[in-house]
Amino acid sequence: MMKHKLLLAALALPATAQAQTLTDLAALDRAVEQFTGAAIGQPGGANQPVDRRLHLARCDAPPALSWYGTGRDTLLIRCPDAGSWRIFVPLAAAASSATAQPAVLRGEAVTISVEGDGFSVAQAGEALDAGAVGSWIRVRSGNDNAQPFRARIVRPGLVALDLGSTSSGRGLQ
Repeated sequence: MMKHKLLLAALALPATAQAQTLTDLAALDRAVEQFTGAAIGQPGGANQPVDRRLHLARCDAPPALSWYGTGRDTLLIRCPDAGSWRIFVPLAAAASSATAQPAVLRGEAVTISVEGDGFSVAQAGEALDAGAVGSWIRVRSGNDNAQPFRARIVRPGLVALDLGSTSSGRGLQ
């Protein structure tokens, strides 16, 4: 009887040790949702959850998320550890511009809201692209010499950049 308990304990040990050395795939799903501002399956969000069959080594630092390609239809998630993994996450197609009414037009004056942990700042700016609610566009603050950055359209006349608690640099491109 004692041998059976030891054998069962020995068999369970590698699974527990393995779980502690792997990346939490649900955490990657949450990071994608926070980065895109859309839930899984919603326009602009991931098509589906990260494949649960993946066994990705745990990173020493948080995984980095960035846009992949110019179409903003895929995210690149990579472990910043040297020689580690990277995966690509396809996004659900956002509402097409042909069917969605633009909420912001190019050249239009907008309010830019920047929010983070414990603060919120709003300032006047200009839309450098047109887009529907939920889409990401280039904007520039009221200063003509300011560098453009990307923000998500919240409603007509309002775009937002949520800095949150991540260091992903979302929108600061």
